[in-house]
Amino acid sequence: MSVGALFGVFALIFVLELPDKTMIATIVMSSRARPLAVALGASAGFIVQMGIAVGAGGLLTLLPPRIKDFIVGLLFLAGAAYLLLVKEMVAEEEGERAGEVEKSATWAREIFTAFGVIFIGEFGDLTQIQAANFAAKFHQPIEIFATCSAALICVAFLGAFAGQALQRVVPLSKIRLGGGLIFLGLGAYTFFNLAMT
Repeated sequence: MSVGALFGVFALIFVLELPDKTMIATIVMSSRARPLAVALGASAGFIVQMGIAVGAGGLLTLLPPRIKDFIVGLLFLAGAAYLLLVKEMVAEEEGERAGEVEKSATWAREIFTAFGVIFIGEFGDLTQIQAANFAAKFHQPIEIFATCSAALICVAFLGAFAGQALQRVVPLSKIRLGGGLIFLGLGAYTFFNLAMT
């Protein structure tokens, strides 16, 4: 897998997580707790979820290639549908509810709270599904795990330290539209290749 392809995976996962409920939860938690504690806990939650995602993607590679490609294509199209059809207010409201935790007295409690919120919030999330998708498509689980984890750690730190300012500069609706169109293109490309083989 080329460095350019890994950068593309990094960029896509990073952009997809920006309008997500877990990003909103990180912003809300950092307004009620120490931003560094939130960033560390959220990063740990994301890393564990990427391990699960890459493991699931590895299971997809056990399927016959045409069935695997069909599932990968469906997952891309499902991601596009979610980003293009589900209103961003739904994701914002879910994130705000998840992030509303009381400020804890200790660093450890704040880190573990952030970890728990992100770990639970990421189950079945779009970026987790797409990380599994990339692991199945590229057959390089370690590289995909490291790249996706790095992208999500960047999002965690960005959300904890600058999330509210970022939302004023780049509207979530534009991020969702861009990510949805990219996934639509990837899904169409996957099915086009399936039809040609």
